[in-house]
Amino acid sequence: SLTVPSGSTTAVVGPSGGGKTTLCNLIARFWDVQGGRITVGGHDVREYKLDSLMKNISMVFQSVYLFNDTVENNIKFGRPDATHEQVVAAAKAACCHDFIMALPDGYDTVLGEGGSLSGGEKQRISIARAMLKDAPIVILDEATASVDPENEAELQAAISSLTKGKTLILIAHRLKTVRNADQILVLNGG
Repeated sequence: SLTVPSGSTTAVVGPSGGGKTTLCNLIARFWDVQGGRITVGGHDVREYKLDSLMKNISMVFQSVYLFNDTVENNIKFGRPDATHEQVVAAAKAACCHDFIMALPDGYDTVLGEGGSLSGGEKQRISIARAMLKDAPIVILDEATASVDPENEAELQAAISSLTKGKTLILIAHRLKTVRNADQILVLNGG
């Protein structure tokens, strides 16, 4: 049993297979709980229509999926009605505007899951996507685990921008990533 206060940061740590990702998937209602309940704003997540729940949650995963579409449309995925100016603002806040502009067609460059972007660049596009969506709850599932040291500082700056004033649930293994959390939850064996 746990409570994540609104506007706080909760770090979730523990060994592989301990239940960290499962917990986050249950919060986002990728699966329904078999017992007990998960509430958001005092309401059981099963009472929400999936669209309503997803408007309140942004997720950034360790393994980023990019669609076979333009950079701009990949960023707009969570908010398809966004303007180009809003996409660029989110990309700048996520520290990815410069490398996007260096791509052959800038924001019109077509990407795919294989793509030619580094892990850190894919992560920053995912963060730009989450920033543009601007949901009050942000779940980061080991978002910096596969990032090289050169990109980590930029990625951390992007995450700080993304999570300002939000409720943050953060799965991480690195001490420096979790040390400033308001609470740390240790999961082991579910």
